[in-house]
Amino acid sequence: MAKPPTKSKNTSGPRRTRMPAADALPTREQLLEALAQQSDIKGKRDLAKVFGIRGDMRRPFKAMLNELEGEGIITRTRKALRRTAALPHVTVLDIPTDADPDDLHAFPAQWNEEEGEKPRVQVIGGRDARVVPAPGDRILARIDAGEDDVPHYTAKAMKILDKPRRAHIGIVRMDDDGARLIPVERKQKEMRIPLGDLLDAKDGDLVEVEVKLSGRLMIPRAKVTSVIGNPMSEGAISLIAIHALEIPYRFPASVIREADEAREATLKGREDWRELPLITIDPHDAKDHDDAVHAEPDTDPTNPDGHIVTVAIADVAAYVRPGTALDREAYLRGNSVYFPDRVVPMLPERISNELCSLKEGEPRAALAVRMVFGADGKKRNHSFHRILMRSAAKLSYQQAQAAIDGNADDKTGPLLDPILRPLYAAYDAMTKARDKRGPLDLDLPERKIILDEKGLVKDIHTPERLDAHRLIEEMMIAANVAAAETLEQKKSALLYRVHDEPSSEKLQALRDFLGSLDIAIKKSDSVRASDFNGILAQARKAGNIEQVSEMVLRSQAQAEYSPENYGHFGLNLDRYAHFTSPIRRYADLIVHRALITVLGIGDDGLSESEILKLPGIAQHISATERRAMNAERETSDRLLAQFLAAQIGARFEGRISGVTRSGLFVRLLETGADGFIPASTLGEDYYRYAEDQQAMVGDRTGEKFALGDRVTVRLLEAAPVAGALRFELLSEGTRGNPSSSRRSTKRPPRSYGPKGRKKR
Repeated sequence: MAKPPTKSKNTSGPRRTRMPAADALPTREQLLEALAQQSDIKGKRDLAKVFGIRGDMRRPFKAMLNELEGEGIITRTRKALRRTAALPHVTVLDIPTDADPDDLHAFPAQWNEEEGEKPRVQVIGGRDARVVPAPGDRILARIDAGEDDVPHYTAKAMKILDKPRRAHIGIVRMDDDGARLIPVERKQKEMRIPLGDLLDAKDGDLVEVEVKLSGRLMIPRAKVTSVIGNPMSEGAISLIAIHALEIPYRFPASVIREADEAREATLKGREDWRELPLITIDPHDAKDHDDAVHAEPDTDPTNPDGHIVTVAIADVAAYVRPGTALDREAYLRGNSVYFPDRVVPMLPERISNELCSLKEGEPRAALAVRMVFGADGKKRNHSFHRILMRSAAKLSYQQAQAAIDGNADDKTGPLLDPILRPLYAAYDAMTKARDKRGPLDLDLPERKIILDEKGLVKDIHTPERLDAHRLIEEMMIAANVAAAETLEQKKSALLYRVHDEPSSEKLQALRDFLGSLDIAIKKSDSVRASDFNGILAQARKAGNIEQVSEMVLRSQAQAEYSPENYGHFGLNLDRYAHFTSPIRRYADLIVHRALITVLGIGDDGLSESEILKLPGIAQHISATERRAMNAERETSDRLLAQFLAAQIGARFEGRISGVTRSGLFVRLLETGADGFIPASTLGEDYYRYAEDQQAMVGDRTGEKFALGDRVTVRLLEAAPVAGALRFELLSEGTRGNPSSSRRSTKRPPRSYGPKGRKKR
């Protein structure tokens, strides 16, 4: 970049622009100096006159101005040119999703369009960078405009930020007065939509809007900017969460093209394991199969009654290589998202459901780990192999379990002795080591929503937890541990799956709650998963397992991905990495690449540039995982609210699942739907929040409604778009001492309870 112009020594008047030599173009600095000092310059013609631009000089002069404008250094308002406003020293930047990971650039997240084009900012990093962002990230950054008069912005990332939700997404409802918008956000209020601002939206359409304030009262009104679709007519309630949380769900043409051009892997560079009878065991409706298992007795005389367990995982790294469109899109999504009405996959179907799905009888590329276990279930050694395999059978969990339980069918009968019994024998041994290790035994039921052909709720049930589920789970955990151990031994960078121990604040809250139930937990902040198992065992005997399980769950930290290891508290493991699901998790793909590199089994491993970006990758995919969990939960809430909307006034049995100062959350026993009871409607007393008891306690009566209590409620209101339910409490609370938080004997004014509650 050219040096800035020399300052004039004449201080008696305004500084004059240094003119270029005759027949020479001005420098960028001279152009900017002229715009800053000469207010009579309004446009390109004025600038051309100032610098004597004529003839053949006009084209390169115009190109220079266009270049400055394109870089956001100058801006044009109507026909006037002026210097663009400078960026603050610290600002929020958005990195485009299609940015080159090895040469990142970004743009300001907030920008006044009147200032012209957003300035392009070069994002710099290096080995010593504490925060390493990636395409698609939003970052808080420190800005450097350089020392020249021409700003050349560079940025160093200070923190990776969560991107906010879109401001206003909602459903259009037509009424007698025109149209209104029902927001998907529970806290946002309905708005009117003038008929002229509907665009092409119809009743029931999901739309994106901008908010306009009108009239002297500045009443907010919505203007439709785009019609997303109709969740009801399309049978996809998940559309609301997908758009509200900005989840990418359409693959770009370049990604589809790369997937379509991919070809099946061959034996080149692989071991031939096609004769080993690996099998897949998955849900009956699974469309992709990324893991297969096999077990056999160990014939080594030094390992009596031992077992050899093989876990083979789809070799996604062979098809999704660093720097490709497939890789960029997989990173952007971070993971697949599973809804009751659809799946938003991380990879296109050509990869996930075809080339990388371990289909029965089809040759497939895989990365396998062969593990040797002793009779006590402890792993003695393991080794990784890049293979070509052929699945001997595709079974559901129910099929495999039925066969072991004595109800084999035509398919599982021939597999029982040679394949299934050895698998279960190995699992039985592995459970010995698991029980001795003592992972957190918080086995909470998960309900599954079944939809009809119209996308509406047909049934809600809790699938039975089978040994077949636990067998696959235990073998996948062992494979994940083996991956982390190998990479550590090879001193390789990797992404750990980490789960921190509970914070001291959460532990104290749990102690206070357990104290109200006469259950003790040691006072030290250093606790193990086995300590919680002891608490749960006491709760089962006392008959309050629901309350205690809920509080133990709340005390836990959230698992995440990190290049730094601090163990997995819940599994009680010193090191753990995700290796077993690269079709649906980007973290697993990174671990596969790292293994390929350190074991020297291919040229498609983890690159040096990826290693530098691991901190940013970990932050990004942890965020996409949280986004997926929120989207799945919100969609379930909306489906259940829609299902229950026809039952206003009906009574339900439930349990108190949350207690706050503003009221109670209740989860219905039959459906698992969550709803709210405002504190003002609880009864004829004044109720205060007792945090140590996780309860609302009456000032005069001592009546208590606590976490985990079983209650009867009446449904008063259902808002399907927001996924919200409001209940009326019909049950009596338990009697105890008046609220310890009571500050006076005078009863505060309040509204009286509903007619459904018995007066006392």
